[in-house]
Amino acid sequence: MRINFYNNSNENIWKYQRLIKRLFKPINRKDSFNLIFVTEEEIQEINRTYRNIDKVTDVISFAQIDEENRTDYRSLGDIFICVKRAFDQAKEYNHSSDREFAFLAVHGYLHLCGFDHMTKEDEEVMFKIQDDILLKAGINR
Repeated sequence: MRINFYNNSNENIWKYQRLIKRLFKPINRKDSFNLIFVTEEEIQEINRTYRNIDKVTDVISFAQIDEENRTDYRSLGDIFICVKRAFDQAKEYNHSSDREFAFLAVHGYLHLCGFDHMTKEDEEVMFKIQDDILLKAGINR
């Protein structure tokens, strides 16, 4: 798994890059994706432009290609994480910022892989996989 990191925020996010690399290391796939750390203004603009929702959110994923067009080695797409929102949610949920950044990265990744949580059944499947990945990396609430 290859992750291309980009930092469009003013925050030092090296710690979270290392954490996310470690988190995805056991996932033995020939995939890559871009993870872009952004400001509240940038994620709100993305949300407004592509989802018609004019508000700040924590994570947005855009899949690169559809399942039927995939090849052996592929780029899955882009994950945008709002840095300030991640810090705020860590405080709100009373867990570490490490856990919040890891959660958002895994959540975004699973969306790139085609998982969703629009129905209760889909949510249960997605959240079980999410929890398994986080637990295997030793990231607890």
